[in-house]
Amino acid sequence: MRKILCFRIGGLHSRILRLVLILLIVTVSVNFGVSLYQARYLSDIVSRTRDEQQTAIKSVSGQTIRQLTESSLDKSNALQAYIADEMFADVRNDVMVLKQLAETLFEKREGLAPYPYARPDAANDGRLTAQVLSEAGVDDADSEYLGIAAHMSDTMTAMCSHSSYMHNCFFGLADGTLLCVDSYSANKFDASGRLMDFPVRECPWYQNAAASRELCYSGVGYDTYSGKICVTCSAPVEADGTLVGVVGIDLFLDSMEAYVSAPSGSSYLSIINSDGQAVFATQGNPLFTVETAENAADLRDSAEKELAAFVTSAMQERTGLQTVNVGGNAYWMAGSPMKTVGWSVISLIEQAQTEQPVQEMLSSYDSINEMARSRYTSGRTRLRTLSFLATAGILLLGIIAALLVAGRIVRPIESMTADITEGAKTGKLFEMKPLYRTGDEINVLAESFEDLSKKTQQYIEDITAITKEKERVDTELSLASDIQSAMLPHVFPPFPERKEFDLFAVMEPAREVGGDFYDFFLIDDDHLCLVMADVSGKGIPAALYMMIAKTILQSCAMLGRSPAEILTKTNEGLCSDNEVEMFVTVWLGILEISTGTLTAANAGHEYPVLMQDGSFSLRKDKHSFAVGGMAGMHYKEYTLRLQPGDKLFLYTDGVPEAANGERGMFGTERMLEALNAEPDASPEMLLKNVRKAVREFVQGAEQFDDLTMLCLEYKGKQAT
Repeated sequence: MRKILCFRIGGLHSRILRLVLILLIVTVSVNFGVSLYQARYLSDIVSRTRDEQQTAIKSVSGQTIRQLTESSLDKSNALQAYIADEMFADVRNDVMVLKQLAETLFEKREGLAPYPYARPDAANDGRLTAQVLSEAGVDDADSEYLGIAAHMSDTMTAMCSHSSYMHNCFFGLADGTLLCVDSYSANKFDASGRLMDFPVRECPWYQNAAASRELCYSGVGYDTYSGKICVTCSAPVEADGTLVGVVGIDLFLDSMEAYVSAPSGSSYLSIINSDGQAVFATQGNPLFTVETAENAADLRDSAEKELAAFVTSAMQERTGLQTVNVGGNAYWMAGSPMKTVGWSVISLIEQAQTEQPVQEMLSSYDSINEMARSRYTSGRTRLRTLSFLATAGILLLGIIAALLVAGRIVRPIESMTADITEGAKTGKLFEMKPLYRTGDEINVLAESFEDLSKKTQQYIEDITAITKEKERVDTELSLASDIQSAMLPHVFPPFPERKEFDLFAVMEPAREVGGDFYDFFLIDDDHLCLVMADVSGKGIPAALYMMIAKTILQSCAMLGRSPAEILTKTNEGLCSDNEVEMFVTVWLGILEISTGTLTAANAGHEYPVLMQDGSFSLRKDKHSFAVGGMAGMHYKEYTLRLQPGDKLFLYTDGVPEAANGERGMFGTERMLEALNAEPDASPEMLLKNVRKAVREFVQGAEQFDDLTMLCLEYKGKQAT
């Protein structure tokens, strides 16, 4: 037996030492094997947990997206169905007005002298004109009905000229003659200049109404003279129980587009008639296409059974949001019936479009999970190194110490695994426990899981709230913008039959909706009213106030009042119960067309610009207080005399106050330079020149005020 330092080596000590060494080597080996098994087990648990969390996230997100889509698509579709139904109700009412007028005339025809009428004249092309056509072998001069029906000429012309959707109307008589009002006179002649026959009693709109003896709608077809796709609404005219003829109106599909639109940029809208045929579809619609009645198929008989069943249901009731599989693709669809005509409006969107946010969220989750895995792997490597270095130090501690250490390592991992598994099943957040606060890689892993769990839940909540709010705001602002645009005159030239003047206007809101507005309208045949106004404030409140002000101004003007009286009455109306404390600056003028005399009043608005003697300059008129700002105000007016060739330019402060990135303003001098660059140009070209100059000046900088302009060129009587 030898003694080395303080230890005795040899004999029993050696055996005990050898035994201890063997036990410790076995213990270390077993501990290493257990640790390796646990590491692999933990890795498998983490992988399974990640997959289970992904499945749970996808399920919850899918339900959330469906709820948002149902709220947006279904409600928006119902609104579009209401709008479309109102449009068809207006068409039906106009047809019934024509029917009642015609039946009244024929009931009292004994006391009526024949009203003069004329055949088409190619010189009237492009202008609404009442004209007479007839079938082959029928002479309109022999018609006993046509002279009575011609009494409707002026009324039919007026209805077309004052309607935003009504481009023609007609009265087909039972003797084969036709009284129609449209602007396609030249198209009624063949290549040799001969007036073409028109098969009145062979047309579907005539035969359907004559057979049913009630108002009806035709399928999709092409208008004979314009070539446009249309749907015809017609009604029979009877006198003393005898069919006299059929009145009707064509509703062009491009007119429908001005009234109805898809709820969002990635969705599509269509209108299905009572025969199950698509009569209207927004551009790019993947399922519904518009074809003529003889070529269109009944969608209720489609080989795609789910689509056929959905269309059938949508014709009868509001369907809510449904999943429809067509051609291997899944779509969200919502349908709402149109009560007036028994048709239906259907909106659809591909489900793949709505699942994109979920895929982005899962991708982000994978990135976070990969980061956690990397951190865990790094920690595990460090743990192995420390364990190897500590093996020499724990040789004297024995088997009990080794087992205690092994147990201490395993317990937090098993508890963590149980918490993660429970959270994947119940959705409960992973939370730190005192057991996990080991101060090593297990602590880091537990903190990573806690952080990942919280971020995942917060991300789902944020995505849900942001998506819902964005869709709601986009839908409301889009609808508000469409309504505001429809309120302003937007068809140019507005009075193509009036050659004494030319007129053009434009409005670009700084936001989706704005407070600027312009207006122009004929008070009578010799007086044209011009309005340029700017409401204080921006956005939807300003747009609503603008609509009120515009309505009051036009109503007062149509009563024949002077500009000063119009502004005074408008001020009284706006000041009463004006709790929003808003006001509007207004320039209003009335042009006597025959003489060129312009009477105007300015309520705190920008100076008008006149072109006389070949150049534009400011007309610094006297300002009065803004309308709606203070009750009891009175306004002064002044008079100008316009000569043929003179021009009037009106604008809001969004033009001179347009700012570039350096906070510099466009100003009136640059505005006058843009106008005088081409003073003899048409009103439309002058406005384009000013808009181009403004864009070049601001260089893409964001603008905070609306850009509104109007230009009038007075040509005088010699232009007629």
